[in-house]
Amino acid sequence: MPKLYLVPTPIGNLGDITLRAIEVLKEVDLILAEDTRKSGILLKHLQISKPVQSHHKFNEHRTVETVVQRILGGTSIAMITDAGTPGISDPGFLLVRACIEQGIDIESLPGPTAFVPALVNSGLPGERFVFEGFLPQKKGRQKRLKELSSETRTMVLYESPYRLVKTLTQMAEYFGQERKGSVSRELTKVHEETIRGTLPELAQYFSKGTVKGEIVIVIEGA
Repeated sequence: MPKLYLVPTPIGNLGDITLRAIEVLKEVDLILAEDTRKSGILLKHLQISKPVQSHHKFNEHRTVETVVQRILGGTSIAMITDAGTPGISDPGFLLVRACIEQGIDIESLPGPTAFVPALVNSGLPGERFVFEGFLPQKKGRQKRLKELSSETRTMVLYESPYRLVKTLTQMAEYFGQERKGSVSRELTKVHEETIRGTLPELAQYFSKGTVKGEIVIVIEGA
C-alpha cells in the first residue's frame, strides 16, 4: 500500500544508517531529498538508484500538494533530509500534516538525530528536557531567552557555528554566570568534541578560534 516513509539519515558517520532505512529506500518509488546533491552522495554510497526529487523549506509549500496526490495515485515515497530525522528542525511537518488530512499512512523510522547523543553526553539530567531547536536570529530572540531563563528542565538547542559565541554570551547574561552547559560539535564525525562548563567558560573556549561544524547546546535548567 502506498504511503509516506520518514527516513532518518546519518548526521555524519555513514555507518549510522539502519538496515531498515536502507531497505525502505531501496523499495520506494521516489525519494524526496532536502538537497539532492548531498543525498546523492549517501545514495551512491548505499548503491541505491531511485528517482530523487527536491523537497526543502523554500519549495515545500508549493510541492506538498503534488506529493500528496502522487501518493494517493499509488506512488510510495520516502522523505530524507541532509542529516538526521525529517521534521526535527528540518522539512517534514507540512507534508506529514497534509498526508494525515488525506488519510495517507505515514511510517516514521527511528534513527539518527543530533540532540539525543548531545543530551546524553552533556552529563546534565535527561529524564526531563525541552528541545528548543534554533533561537530566533533577531525578532523575538531576547523574549525567548528571557522565557527560557526560568525553564527548570534541561534545554537542548541547535546553533550555527557563526553565532555560537554570541549565543553563549547572551545566555550567560540571561541565565546567570554559574549556569552549566555543554556544547557538542561535529557529532559522529572525525573531529567530534563535547565541551562542558559554565556558560562564560564555554563562550571563552569557543572564542579562541574559528568554530566549525554542526552545533548542539545543552543547558541545565533553573
